[in-house]
Amino acid sequence: MLMYPHIDPVALQIGPVAVHWYGLTYLAGFALFMFLGLRRLRHEPYASLAGEQAWTRKDVEDILFLGVLGVVVGGRLGYCLFYKPGYYLTHPLEILYVWQGGMSFHGGLLGVVASMLWFAHSRRKPWLQVADFVAPCVPTGLAAGRIGNFINGELWGRFSAPDLPWGMVFPQSGSMLPRHPSQIYQFLLEGLLLFTLLWLYARRPRRRGEVAAAFLVGYGALRFTAEYFREPDSFLGLLSLGMSMGQWLCVPMIVAGAGLWIWARRQPAGS
Repeated sequence: MLMYPHIDPVALQIGPVAVHWYGLTYLAGFALFMFLGLRRLRHEPYASLAGEQAWTRKDVEDILFLGVLGVVVGGRLGYCLFYKPGYYLTHPLEILYVWQGGMSFHGGLLGVVASMLWFAHSRRKPWLQVADFVAPCVPTGLAAGRIGNFINGELWGRFSAPDLPWGMVFPQSGSMLPRHPSQIYQFLLEGLLLFTLLWLYARRPRRRGEVAAAFLVGYGALRFTAEYFREPDSFLGLLSLGMSMGQWLCVPMIVAGAGLWIWARRQPAGS
């Protein structure tokens, strides 16, 4: 049984200015996206596109900027709508209090989808081509975010067997019983494993939409699995069929991803 190694959430204090580890993990995620995006330009079909259809470094920079807006706005609105709609309906101004915490991945995903639609329209690029470009570059950012969750000592797991070697006590949870370090599970599954599989899958030419579909199915399935080890939100608990809100939000992701993949496979090769 391990004890959570209480980590100061503030990485650096300069006078009244505090730099938090969680913010640094976000910056690391954005930097990794830029790094991978530039290498994605070497993959097909992007490497072969020329003229007005060509992809450039500026495209990667612009997608990153729009994606950051989508993550923040969508993540916050998604949390308010999916997890505490009643509360924020009566306290609408608190929707803007992002410093109090409360972000939803699934809301952030919808925000990123909206930003990709805007980018595709403004650059006259096929939307699924944009989605296929972005998908393999996302999981490393998710991995960085889960490290931030662990440093903050939040989103801990459900109780584990007492003899589980990596079972961890999170005193801030109000219990001294060992729990699953679900932040690390999600770091490994939705982050490193999903990145490895998607990156390898995307390196070979694929029909348009296949890579984005693989991301939806892959993330949805891995997050659904990880939720069995993560403590449900205390104000929600488990919902219908003993599933958490996170699991229910993964179901439409998996269905949409499977539908998109089937549609893409029916398109002519090279499309």
